[in-house]
Amino acid sequence: MQVITLCGSTKFKAQFREAEASLTLSGHIVLSVGFFEQSDGIEITEEQERRLKELHFRKIDMSDEIFVIDVNGYIGESTRAEIEYANGHGKQVRYYSKERLGAAAL
Repeated sequence: MQVITLCGSTKFKAQFREAEASLTLSGHIVLSVGFFEQSDGIEITEEQERRLKELHFRKIDMSDEIFVIDVNGYIGESTRAEIEYANGHGKQVRYYSKERLGAAAL
């Protein structure tokens, strides 16, 4: 059993949900984003955005690895920073675009 934090753009809500289900059914503890501001059109302040980023880095600290939701290879600036942070802290990094999701594959 691994603790895995999902990282990626919140515009990929469906893919986040797919990864959450697959990884959970495979017996992992999955940490994700609190909500999908881009997909759901939720406005947040700069202070809230800063706080959410800090919370996500703490989730990475608690994890054994991160799973990057990189639909069509898309990795934005925030996600790139999370990947660098994870690499710098010895966390394994896996990518949605390179995995075959499903309980048997993970």
